[in-house]
Amino acid sequence: MHDGQAFRLGSALFTLVEPHPGHEVAYNRWYERDHFYAGCMVGPWLFAGRRWVATRDQKDLRFGDAPDGFGDLRRGSYLATYWIVEGKHDLHVDWALDQVRWLHANGRMFEHRDHVHTLLYRYEWCCDTAARGVPPELALDHPFAGLVVTMIERAEGVSTQELRGWWERVGTSELALAFTPIPLPPGAPVTQPRLERLDRRTLLLGFSPDPPSERWPDHRVACASAASSGLGRVVWAGPFVPTIPGTDSSTDELW
Repeated sequence: MHDGQAFRLGSALFTLVEPHPGHEVAYNRWYERDHFYAGCMVGPWLFAGRRWVATRDQKDLRFGDAPDGFGDLRRGSYLATYWIVEGKHDLHVDWALDQVRWLHANGRMFEHRDHVHTLLYRYEWCCDTAARGVPPELALDHPFAGLVVTMIERAEGVSTQELRGWWERVGTSELALAFTPIPLPPGAPVTQPRLERLDRRTLLLGFSPDPPSERWPDHRVACASAASSGLGRVVWAGPFVPTIPGTDSSTDELW
């Protein structure tokens, strides 16, 4: 227990999706009005969720060693992130696998979309560079205006804690959370490409109170220092902003 909280963040679901052209509005409405809840939020031990979007201008800022990251840098318009309670990961995933099968069987899924990267991640550490005091458990509920996603492939022998020391020196996000991948369980309903070297990958989610584009030049410099210091290479980095629930904002700005 910390700061009076009775539970902690243990793992996360990260799902980056591309709706098919011409189906942007339908996808957005299906996800926010049905699947966000029926596929995730009503499940046991999942306690927070938030959706994000990347417009064409934000996609222009992406960089990384594609296709080693998530493939084509311009693919992946909508991102959803969810928190799972520490120690309850398997219980939630067991429910989620059954629930998705039920949704498929009852016509509650949406076929006009592609999963760019959907995977579960284990929470490792938090870096609060601005000392704002927002705990990791509340990161998805706090009104952050921007999210920066950075996938790092650590050099051989480099630990996640070594990355923490590096980020504490160069990080540009006010609150950064680090996660390591959890391989997909048998029978998972998502076929996921580009899952090589999972044991050396770290996902950084960086939250900031201002649009991430304003910090992007500094973020590129920080990411370049990972390679120059021998810590690893950035295989994918991109900015997102929150969706506005109940609206179709940004659906006409994806590409």
